[in-house]
Amino acid sequence: MQLTPDEEAALSGRHGDIMQMAYRILAATGEATGAERLVPVEWVHLSGVNYNTIGDAGEEFLRSIRDRARVRVRTTLNPMGFDIDSVGSYDIGEEFVRKQRSIQESYAMMGVETSFSCVPYDIFPMPRPGSQVAFAESNAAIHANSLDGLHTNKESAFSALASALTGKSPYGPLRQDMPPDTAVEMAVPDPTELEWGMLGYFAGRVCEGHAGICGAERPDSRDCKAICGGMGTSGTCGRFSFGGDLSGREKVEFGPAEAAGIRDELNTAEKGDVIILGSPQLSFGEISNLVAMLGGRRFAKRCMVFCPRVVKERAAAVGYLDVLERANCTLLADCCACLTPLVSAETTDSVTTNSIKGAYYLGHSNGVGVCLKSLSRIIREETI
Repeated sequence: MQLTPDEEAALSGRHGDIMQMAYRILAATGEATGAERLVPVEWVHLSGVNYNTIGDAGEEFLRSIRDRARVRVRTTLNPMGFDIDSVGSYDIGEEFVRKQRSIQESYAMMGVETSFSCVPYDIFPMPRPGSQVAFAESNAAIHANSLDGLHTNKESAFSALASALTGKSPYGPLRQDMPPDTAVEMAVPDPTELEWGMLGYFAGRVCEGHAGICGAERPDSRDCKAICGGMGTSGTCGRFSFGGDLSGREKVEFGPAEAAGIRDELNTAEKGDVIILGSPQLSFGEISNLVAMLGGRRFAKRCMVFCPRVVKERAAAVGYLDVLERANCTLLADCCACLTPLVSAETTDSVTTNSIKGAYYLGHSNGVGVCLKSLSRIIREETI
């Protein structure tokens, strides 16, 4: 990978050990992905926030650099492990809370916006189309490349942090306008967000970089978000598109049999003790839609709804928070269903969710059983 003289100087340590570390990460990442050079980025979104994910080693590393490291471009942050408004209502140990607060403080000291959201596209204005960004959250990276007109690698926690510290990122294949490598045909009749999430999960496995989706009209924003979440969970694919010329591309059908196979893999319980919504976190529009779909009914069991803090605050301001609390919902900000200690096998046998991303992580990482249902079916069958 070609570096400029200034980048070479930073790599050799002439700009200090923090910049040397960052450029070493970028150089290694660039070499591994076949990038020709580094390009400037105007926005970085970091992962590596939840103490459940980065552990003691991550917390200690961030604490060791926070007095000297400063981000050079706008930098936002993925969810952490809990909502501080309700942390006392859950059995979370003091050690976890203390370490999570240390991680939060470290990022703040480095100049990071502590947004604690996995859906930056829902809560921040998007840069102009064609802009280069560096997103580590997989669903956000896929959303940026596919729906927002932006360009990003599927960054790791380390490469995104290095990009924040330098303002640069490797010019990898996903940053280039590559055509679809595979056509994926939606052949499930009348798909809900659950089937679109399954298609994303399927496409993530069969496509290398760019999936061309055909066979159905372009879905709405909720369904597209489900595609992003499913695709980001299962493989390296980092972009999808609808329409366009797919002639000459390998075509793979996603039909009832493929959907049944994914259901068999991820659906591990006949029913859930708790309902989980918001993986990825829900937008204000989705919260509003949930209120409308409930229509005054309430869930027969506890429903945990994950959303960004700005969405929770807006929901409270217009009265939705009170409505949802009366419907047996708890709105949780700053955290996500994935890898949170709020849902664990010690306290929960199984959950019901409409999220393929959530189903994967709740089953594999949190260790609970999962019952998959679309949101409309959840409301139809789980409310009184």
